[in-house]
Amino acid sequence: MQITKEVVLDLWSKTYNTEGKPDWEHIFPYYSPDIIFQDSIQKIEGKDEFVKMCNRLTARCKELKMEIVNISQNDNVIIFDWIMTMMFKKYPSTPMYGATKLVINETGLITHQRDYYDMWGDIFNNIPLLGKIYRKILKKRFG
Repeated sequence: MQITKEVVLDLWSKTYNTEGKPDWEHIFPYYSPDIIFQDSIQKIEGKDEFVKMCNRLTARCKELKMEIVNISQNDNVIIFDWIMTMMFKKYPSTPMYGATKLVINETGLITHQRDYYDMWGDIFNNIPLLGKIYRKILKKRFG
């Protein structure tokens, strides 16, 4: 099956449920053995390492939800905006806002996935005073 934005919407809606931990087993077949995954924290190369990373995230979270708010496709590139809410075992739920870029090869497999998000900003926003300090530092340094 060729990956399209409709397939991504269907697959990802089955991945993140409203009652419990995510299950990625049904999307792993759509990833190339040579997948390169990158986000704000890490760069992972190879499907085995990608699967391990997904399993670590599952183990850390009590519950994880994702809402895809916008999706588009241009040839072999699919980009979608999302809101991910992570419920950890000892901490309050934390919504993170981000986007994912998927690159699909000629055989229909995902060869690159790049997730973009401001993890610390979204986490600090839930901590009184810390969010304002974080934003002020960023504005002073980069704004």
